[in-house]
Amino acid sequence: MSTPVIKRREAPPRVVWTLEQAGVPTLLARLFAARGVRSAEELDDGLARLLAPTTLAGAAEAARRLADAIEARQRICIVADYDCDGATACAVAIRGLALLGAARETLAYVVPDRAVHGYGLTPAIVELAAAQAPAVLVTVDNGIASLEGVAHARAHGMAVIVTDHHLPAQQDGRVVLPEAEVIVNPNQPGCGFASKNLAGVGVMFYVLLALRGELRERGAFSAEAQPRLDALLDLVALGTVADVVKLDANNRRLVAQGLRRIRAARMQPGLAALFAAAGRDARRASAFDFGFALGPRINAAGRLADMTLGIECLLTDDAQRAAELAKTLDAINRERRELESGMREQAEALLDALMPRGEPPPALALFDPGFHEGVVGIVAARLKDRVHRPTFVFARGQDGALKGSGRSIPGFHLRDALDLVSKRHPGLLRRFGGHAMAAGATLAEDDLPSFAAAFEQVAREGLDAATLARTLLTDGPLEPAQFEAGTVRALDAQVWGQAFEPPVFCDEVEIVSQRLVGERHLKLAVRHGGALRDAIWFGRSEPLPARVRLAYRLNVDEYNGRERVQMVVEGCEDSA
Repeated sequence: MSTPVIKRREAPPRVVWTLEQAGVPTLLARLFAARGVRSAEELDDGLARLLAPTTLAGAAEAARRLADAIEARQRICIVADYDCDGATACAVAIRGLALLGAARETLAYVVPDRAVHGYGLTPAIVELAAAQAPAVLVTVDNGIASLEGVAHARAHGMAVIVTDHHLPAQQDGRVVLPEAEVIVNPNQPGCGFASKNLAGVGVMFYVLLALRGELRERGAFSAEAQPRLDALLDLVALGTVADVVKLDANNRRLVAQGLRRIRAARMQPGLAALFAAAGRDARRASAFDFGFALGPRINAAGRLADMTLGIECLLTDDAQRAAELAKTLDAINRERRELESGMREQAEALLDALMPRGEPPPALALFDPGFHEGVVGIVAARLKDRVHRPTFVFARGQDGALKGSGRSIPGFHLRDALDLVSKRHPGLLRRFGGHAMAAGATLAEDDLPSFAAAFEQVAREGLDAATLARTLLTDGPLEPAQFEAGTVRALDAQVWGQAFEPPVFCDEVEIVSQRLVGERHLKLAVRHGGALRDAIWFGRSEPLPARVRLAYRLNVDEYNGRERVQMVVEGCEDSA
């Protein structure tokens, strides 16, 4: 892994001062200002500060069609996706529609099997849904590129409401939308919704807000007696963080509200069971728990088994059943970790063969017949982190085609790169889609060398030395007086995540002692601010010089009832 260049984030002094004058503690004011916050109003996480659903294109039309369906007791079928965002969006849809008056027997859902059906609303998934005889089909976290699937559903006489957040498909350089009755997607042309970063679960939550307003206008309930949709925000928060969307001000409010409910033990039984299965304390829930404990356990079902397990865990109101499902998901996740470990070793061997002089090519496309389709995305992410290059990892699907998942680095838009490959080499990619940082692609096995060469060429043209240089952004030094458990608790209480990264500090320290623990982790004692501190560098075995600049996170290690603050090292530079 290349050594990152440590750089400090800039925190505009005037903004820091403005936040301090508004009552924000000095350290937090500096951290927030460095992440683009410009006023205390942006930090207000009250529900009243959420963007209005009236500005989300299609939400009002979707609300009217769903209100008609509820009043007529028509069957509504949710078409889910097989990741955590799709699972939480499905649970939010089912729970929310029931809260707003839909009879449970009129609500159903289907979810694709990753290996059998592929992604999105395909004609095969429409056939599954048709068995439920729905009048209305609602996609969650998918559908914006499902031209054939939407047409197939409409041919069956179903009304289709697409709720999604992915980028639309393009043909010949123009956006092509499915012919659905309604499309709700902040990233569709002409949508003026101020946050383009809603996850799929966030889009569905906004549809429910619009639906509640529509039903209120129809006299279904008064403003005082209307259902409380904030009961769904624990699920919205989980899906938002797990999908690694940018945590802009609106998303941070959604996540903050969900965390508040969880910490107060006002959450769905499935979430409580997942916290217990992961060995996490829900009273101290953080976005980290969503991204690294609960999200992976739900995702594991979609990767290796059946996402129905994850969705049922989020839908059940029976605490005992939730606990059983959470234990099953935990076991599947352990299996996923073992499979991922073996695949990563194979992939790294392939990678080493591609870079005999230690320098990786501009982009990577790796395949091995033993790779599992459900884990390619995770392995691509790990390799991308190792070499700091856009990376695709492919596995052979049941139909013999290669199914790939890619991860990118800042400054290189992965979906646009696939679009360029597709234009230069028509027919090479059977399907592709995604975002700037993550995308998927399907191609014939014989075409892999052609794709690898074309992908590498696009990367060579689109990447420069600055983009290829790994940078570790820090928040500068931490005052010695702030090196205590109260600081850690204050930081943990905030919402950190994608594009609003958790704080990393940087200080010059003296290495007092160092030793290996677990054969691959460096345990350190360092002198910082005149005091002796504990530090650990996970995955580092090489010794450090006597004086270094350490980039580190703060963590509280609890043992026998005692709290000890330690540095968790992210990187270092030789002291100047």
